[in-house]
Amino acid sequence: MDIDLMLRVYPYFLEATLITIQLAVLTVVLGLICGALGAAARLSGNKYIRFLGATYVSVIRGTPALIQLFILYYGGSQVGINLDAFEAGVIGLGFNIGAYMTETIRGAIIAVDKGQVEASRTLGMSKSQTLIKVVLPQAARLMIRPLGVNINAQIKATALVSAISVVELTYTAQRYIGSTYKPFEMFFLAGVIYLALIYVTSLLISWFDRKAQIK
Repeated sequence: MDIDLMLRVYPYFLEATLITIQLAVLTVVLGLICGALGAAARLSGNKYIRFLGATYVSVIRGTPALIQLFILYYGGSQVGINLDAFEAGVIGLGFNIGAYMTETIRGAIIAVDKGQVEASRTLGMSKSQTLIKVVLPQAARLMIRPLGVNINAQIKATALVSAISVVELTYTAQRYIGSTYKPFEMFFLAGVIYLALIYVTSLLISWFDRKAQIK
């Protein structure tokens, strides 16, 4: 292993890591928005809205994220959607993880004891009051861990945008392989950085989970 080479190039990898972090944050935020809207649709009393929610989840989860990125970036211009690589990466990965977060959020809401919902209604609370004061606070505690799994998966999924030439961590590793002919060292360095990101994120998720359980 060429340690000297890795030490020379790691500053450039750290710059690329900032792009990876930016991608991860933006796609997770978009995913949470899509997940919340998707869960609301899936739990709606309107069958047409439920159908739209189910279609979103089925289509997005049933097709590879890489294909979705290619359609959005390369095919978008054919229907008047002109996005640069970074924008396409954020939107594509955000909508993708949103489908998984939809089921995570919906599952947490369903898991809340129905007896508490009925008791709240008996006490005179409206449906919206029951949702805001009883269901969502408990569901939020239940969804922290599963959402954490989604977030960690999303950090790793940012590597996919290297296929549309976003200069993030994986793309940087590929670029330096072309000039150094050292694939092991370049991918090893990228892998260590991904591992560090996942480790820090897991610690934060565990901290939030402990805080939520205390309340």
